[in-house]
Amino acid sequence: MQFFRAFIVHIVVFIIAIGVVWGGGDGGQLLNSGLETGLTIFASCALIAFLVQWIALIPAYLLKTEHFYDLTGGATYLAVIVFAFMQSEQHDLRSIILTCLVAIWAIRLASFLFLRVRKQGSDSRFDVIKLNFWRFSIAWTVQGLWVLITAGAAIAAITSSQKVDFGWIGALGLALWLIGFLLEAVADNQKRIFRQQKNTHKEFIQTGLWARSRHPNYFGEILLWIGVAIIAYPALYQWQLVTLVSPLFVILLLTKISGISLQEKQADERWADNSDYQAYKKRTPVLIPKLFG
Repeated sequence: MQFFRAFIVHIVVFIIAIGVVWGGGDGGQLLNSGLETGLTIFASCALIAFLVQWIALIPAYLLKTEHFYDLTGGATYLAVIVFAFMQSEQHDLRSIILTCLVAIWAIRLASFLFLRVRKQGSDSRFDVIKLNFWRFSIAWTVQGLWVLITAGAAIAAITSSQKVDFGWIGALGLALWLIGFLLEAVADNQKRIFRQQKNTHKEFIQTGLWARSRHPNYFGEILLWIGVAIIAYPALYQWQLVTLVSPLFVILLLTKISGISLQEKQADERWADNSDYQAYKKRTPVLIPKLFG
């Protein structure tokens, strides 16, 4: 039963990935490998994204550990974005900036999550599934798809045959990325300090950015990927525009699948009888920070 479920999930993931590769590679540069493969650089990045996950899955399952899951995710972002940049024959300002932005975000978030799970000892999301190879494999394969879709607009723009001036659209996207990155980094650091100083089983964070939003880190992440999509947009050609689904995918993932929905449920169970928490929920927006009050 577990094998059948994993098989179905993998098929669905691969169908989605093929669609993204087809769109992202439209009008894109071909792989410069010395061999007539006919592969676009975008398609090669997709292969790298999944291969890294499957290679990392083997020792992770044998050791029954999720400690390297987030670190592998960050390393995959680095691998595909650097590979795309190195393979591209044209390095304009947009390509350089996109490569740097994705790399900076990946290094910061992956290292932060890796250190957090090492300190906590485990990640509750994996307590059950890491014991079964097929269920565990789903998490790693889906992470490959996450990398491909989320970084898709950046990869498509870097490898696009169409190069245009950075312009005011690029500047707007860069400004949004900077704001989003700072929000996410500051919010994560505030929560890290809170966890070091407080008993998080009895208390919850409601200061700093967390007084403005119940999930300011996720708002920052959504904002920065919107910024990346805006920077990428002018360089995208025909079906490459499909990759602009990137921020929509991030919003769906963080609000409905793994992020906010999961954490809100856990918080409601933990502090169901806590009047302070109920008051905090009433006065604090779930995602978009309030500017006043």
